[in-house]
Amino acid sequence: MLVLSVLVGILGGFGAIGFRLLIDGLQSLAIQKTGTTILERLAELHWAHLLLLPAVGGLLVNFLVHYFAREAKGHGVPEVMEAVALQGGRIRKRVVAIKALASALCLATGGSVGREGPIVQIGSAMGSTLGQWLRLPQNRLRLLVACGAAAGIAATFNAPVAGVMFAIEIILGNYAITTLTPLILSSVVATVVCHAFPALTGGNVRAFNIPFKYSLQSVWEIPGFLLLGGLAALVSLAFIVSLYWFEDLFDRFKIPALVKGALGGLVLGIIYLTMPYVTGASHCYGIGYQSIEMALRHELAWHALALLVVIKLVSTGLTIGSGGSGGIFAPSLFLGAMLGGLFGTGVQAVFPDSIPIHSGAYALVGMGAVVAGTTHATITAMLIIFELTGDYQIMLPLMISCVIAALITTRLKKDSIYTQKLSRRDVELHLGVEATIMENTAVRDLMHTEVPAVRDTAGFREVVHRMLDENIEDLYVTNEKGELQGVITLSDVKAVLNESGLDYVLIAADLMDRQFQSVTPEHTLLECIDKFAAGGEDQLPVVEDQATRKLVGLVTHRSIFLLYNREVLKKGSLGLKYVHAAEDEKGSDYVELAEGHCLSVIPVTRAMVGHTLRDLDLRARYHVNVVSIRTNRYGQSLPDCDVPDPGQELQASDALVLVGPKTAIEKIRREPLRAEDRKD
Repeated sequence: MLVLSVLVGILGGFGAIGFRLLIDGLQSLAIQKTGTTILERLAELHWAHLLLLPAVGGLLVNFLVHYFAREAKGHGVPEVMEAVALQGGRIRKRVVAIKALASALCLATGGSVGREGPIVQIGSAMGSTLGQWLRLPQNRLRLLVACGAAAGIAATFNAPVAGVMFAIEIILGNYAITTLTPLILSSVVATVVCHAFPALTGGNVRAFNIPFKYSLQSVWEIPGFLLLGGLAALVSLAFIVSLYWFEDLFDRFKIPALVKGALGGLVLGIIYLTMPYVTGASHCYGIGYQSIEMALRHELAWHALALLVVIKLVSTGLTIGSGGSGGIFAPSLFLGAMLGGLFGTGVQAVFPDSIPIHSGAYALVGMGAVVAGTTHATITAMLIIFELTGDYQIMLPLMISCVIAALITTRLKKDSIYTQKLSRRDVELHLGVEATIMENTAVRDLMHTEVPAVRDTAGFREVVHRMLDENIEDLYVTNEKGELQGVITLSDVKAVLNESGLDYVLIAADLMDRQFQSVTPEHTLLECIDKFAAGGEDQLPVVEDQATRKLVGLVTHRSIFLLYNREVLKKGSLGLKYVHAAEDEKGSDYVELAEGHCLSVIPVTRAMVGHTLRDLDLRARYHVNVVSIRTNRYGQSLPDCDVPDPGQELQASDALVLVGPKTAIEKIRREPLRAEDRKD
């Protein structure tokens, strides 16, 4: 993994360089003029050129995305998060080329987006492609994807530490120490690669030229940064809401995707031409780094700063909503710089002598605060700004504003700008691995289609024979249309079994309980678990829909938890991982234990006898997991793969199959659970 992480860092570094060159080359073709800066070149364009260029770019980008790689649409990071969490780190190989070309076209032709998101997706796709080619197991494949993301951020901002934290906070959501070394190697190597080509990347130069040195002069500066954090939270919320509002707007247009891209680009061109302060509107063309530096140097008037906040919200929403491809990290930095610059200008006007701070300091802190608010990644936001400046003195106000911005936005909106896109697809990554598995699996994927059922007119004897012959405890009752009417339980039958003469009178409709819970094939397994917990049933009938209630299947408590255990093992959450052998290779599936973990059989001690797994609570007490219960009870030996019943009383002949840290299992073996240690 160390060698592979270095290789991913090299690929990520060269990927970032190649992506920059591709953007510059396409931009030179699109707006090649004599001006040395992007704003000067835009000012020399003919009005029709500036109007139509974004429309042409939108059409070409949507063509590439629609026909070659749908996951290249948008800002890219949510797709990487989903691939890591739910797809074992698998990203299609073509994403590298399509994302690079689509995003470069979008940026070169005026799309108001950033290059960080695409570089993250490109680097992640490189890591995934390498891992798939080497047939790596899922846990290592996911780590290589995160290494690619770290390399992309590090190469973009010349910020290796921030690259590592971005991969941990946003991509993996996992601070495990075992992931740090590969991430650090990839991030550092990608940065070194960029330093090796200073003519192409600027070498060891900060992404932004900071024209001042900040130092805290008075504690009275703190309230200003607190207020700036609150304002940044509002701008962050406005950015998240507006971005997905534009997506919904374009989704309502029943027109081809190519037309949507051209339409969004045309509106963008109109904004560039007709908004007041035309030069200000042109600041939103492309990445906008030059405009950020102008805000840091206090070269923009207050009205231009205020206007640019609004224009950037609209232009980025139009670009992404109409199907464009590009990141939202640079727009977040842009919004923060304009907001901070505006706030700093106001502070200087109101307190010209008492708070002598360069307005660029507020712009810099505003950049970090808006990034923290939109991404909910506070540490990443602080580290990126720190590495951009190299000035530790800025950290105190930066920490204050970033924490306040993140605190307010997370309280008002649970999803970040990244997870919002996934939540709209019903992918809830913030639930955690276990709940995500249940939330993203539907009943139709697990239900049994053979259901023990009888007609409502069936006689009592038929009901009894069905339950005895099939050894079932629940029998479902349907009408002539197959619609579920009720359920007969074994206890319902026992209640009248000894009543003489009733077996010739009673029918299924008389015995059934009409108060029951059911689910549809579209329900999630998480919803099933809630129903199991509420009603105490071991199985639920599946009806076609709640209106007709036609019986189509059955989902059991046991089948859900078999799936749960199997999938969690795949995710490595229990300290082991279930590995499928490749189809074209000889061999069998196997379980791969994490380092420091083992699988062991522990005989049930005298103190455990008569108590349940729920009483003992070994997982919370020792951080081990009971895989199965071995027993020879009643002359039967249950298979070890059976899901252990937490309510099953343990007997002296039983043994527990445990998986977990070796030290914890040895502790249980050396120091058997004493009677006084049990839960009451």
